[in-house]
Amino acid sequence: MAEEVYSDLMREIKSGRFVWTGELEPAKDIGEAIEAASELKGLVTACNVTDNPQSFAAINSLAAAYKIQQETGMECIYQLRCADRNRLALCSDVMAAGVLGLKNILALTGDYVSLGDTPRAKPVYDLDSTTLTRMIHTLVHEGKDISRTEIPNPPKLHVGTAAGPGVDPLEPELYKMKRKALAGAEFFQTQVVYLPEVLDQFFKGVKELNIETPILVGIFPAKSYGAAKFFDEYVTGVDVPPDFLKELEATKQIKDKEKRKEEVDRVNVEYFTGFLEHLKDTPAVGCHIMAVGYPRIIPELKKVME
Repeated sequence: MAEEVYSDLMREIKSGRFVWTGELEPAKDIGEAIEAASELKGLVTACNVTDNPQSFAAINSLAAAYKIQQETGMECIYQLRCADRNRLALCSDVMAAGVLGLKNILALTGDYVSLGDTPRAKPVYDLDSTTLTRMIHTLVHEGKDISRTEIPNPPKLHVGTAAGPGVDPLEPELYKMKRKALAGAEFFQTQVVYLPEVLDQFFKGVKELNIETPILVGIFPAKSYGAAKFFDEYVTGVDVPPDFLKELEATKQIKDKEKRKEEVDRVNVEYFTGFLEHLKDTPAVGCHIMAVGYPRIIPELKKVME
């Protein structure tokens, strides 16, 4: 018997249509995330709601995802990371997500707490993203909690997790993906990829390990040179092409604000048109756009995949 489908995201993935997801950061005030969700409505199928990204204290992702869905109708992918919670708290949060009507969870290990604004916090890591994925799968499909106790109304949701195509060495990352797939992951969203050769090497490894879980490739159209430079310098496993950086840097010299925006858009559309054309020849089922606050670029990118 085919497994039930609970979310628009999974329905789109199973339909065979190319899927687009976005990203929202509640930070310390949810207002901007709600506004951003409204702007993304109709452009993407669902949006990730980040959970203390880079270990900076932010509004709880569970509460934020519920509030965003309630106020905007945007389907959310609730991010849940292991850095801050033990297995008991993680299990409680997943059951709570079911009660609140959330239909997607992205299971993450989480950035180390020393990176953020509360470096003296004690890291937890009672589970990692693989064991968290297994726990969620067991809750949903077996109706049993972390202690194997039966629960009367299991949550009805789909669990995904992350992958890093650009990490070096790549082989251990691919084996982690295989473990996550076996643990019950129903989709992957990858870290940002800019280089087609990175994409090809990644999917070659995925094929060799017979990983059949649907994969959405992460992209980051940069609305400023600074944003692209940050990814290039500080995000592990992400290399931003020098020519792309150079073109974005040149836009800083444009005095007129509107003309500068137009040129930034042109640089992004031109680069990602080529990237997405290449993506068509891979097994990717969709794109996860991590460019928070840059919805105006999405319609042009979607045209490439139509």
